[in-house]
Parts: sequence; structure tokens; C-alpha cells
Amino acid sequence: MSEGFGEPEKHGRPVVQALAAVALLAVVMGALWAQKQFVHQKDTSSEPATCTTSHDRLPARYVSGARLCALLNRPDLPALLGTPRERIETADGNGDWITLSGGTKIPSPDATVTLKTYSVKLSAAYDDMRVGETGDLLAGTRRTTVLGHPAVVYSSPTFSIGFDLAGGKATSGPGGTARCVLVSRHAEDDGKGAFEIALWRQDDVLPDDTALLRVAERVLRTAPGWDEG
Repeated sequence: MSEGFGEPEKHGRPVVQALAAVALLAVVMGALWAQKQFVHQKDTSSEPATCTTSHDRLPARYVSGARLCALLNRPDLPALLGTPRERIETADGNGDWITLSGGTKIPSPDATVTLKTYSVKLSAAYDDMRVGETGDLLAGTRRTTVLGHPAVVYSSPTFSIGFDLAGGKATSGPGGTARCVLVSRHAEDDGKGAFEIALWRQDDVLPDDTALLRVAERVLRTAPGWDEG
């Protein structure tokens, strides 16, 4: 028996996101694997998911991984994704720093929830890049708005990690494609913070952009630091 999980690669911000993929890989995958085992060992079909956090140690002026997890771990998320009969199986939040090669530290909080069909990741960006600038660096972006805020939608490859529960071995390799939306915190694209939501499927089928934007509109309106304009 084996269990597999995917995680989007980081392409939106070349330096920050590439480092984030390395720094958070062990934390995210380890937490998801541990929670998945708990789910399989116990019948939790009638219980809500519980957010777990690790390395959530950012100053109060930044949104925490726990807060991002609470935003995603909501009872209407399965319906927003178009899978109303499913439930959130695992929920995990993290809030830590990424240290760049020059010594600069950038906060990198995020949260991930998993269902049978989908995984959803919400992250907050504090790297002073405008959403439009990020869109210029990516191929195949679609510019749009979310709740009146500038946004870009793009695709990102995922990598997968599988666990052989019988043999105690782990495997890794390319996964499917995630669809991501990066949204400015403010109605003006001023580079003063952004949120990103990534959506990918466990069966590697391309996710539905309608579901992605539906989740973004419902979740971000209550996000800390969100400017209603």
C-alpha cells in the first residue's frame, strides 16, 4: 500500500519561491504524511479536520500559518471546489522565514488542506513585488481581478512524493499541474503584499479555474490585511 501527495513547484517569484520549495518540502510533506496515517487509522468521517501548525513563529505583524489554515479549513470548501460530498481530511499551517543568499530574511507563511480529489494551498507574500511584475515573469499568465483586486492566473508543475507504508520507502517524481492565482492585497497593485492560492488534483487532472477563483473570492475577503478598497 502506498500514499502519495503533490505540492506545486514555485515559479511565481523566481528566487523567493524556489527557496521556499526547498525549505518547506520536508515540513509540508512530513506533516501531511503523518496526518494521513492518522486518518487511515481512525474513522473520522463525522469529525472536522484539525489544523496543525509547525514553525509558526513569525512576528504578529505578519499573518500566521495558523490563521491561513483557519481560512482554508472551512466547511463550505468542498462545495466551493465542486465536490460537496467530500470533506477536508488534513489541514496544516506553517509560518517561518526564508533566508536569501545575501542574508535577507523574508516571511513565508502558508497553509495546505487536502481532500480526496483536491489539495489547496494558501500563502501570503511579503517580497515587495507587484502582481503585474510577477505576471511579466511567467509564461501563459492570464490577467484578471479577484474582488476588484489585480490578479494573475497561471499554471505550475507539481512534484509528488509517495510513501510505501509496507516497505517504509519514499519515492518522488513529477506530478500533475496546479492552477494558481496571485492576488494583490490592495485594489491598487502597489507591491505591498499579495496572497496566492494554488489548486491541484490528486489524480493529476488539470484543475478547474472556475473553482480556483470561487475559492479565492470566498477565502480572501476575510484574510488579514485584505483591503476592501
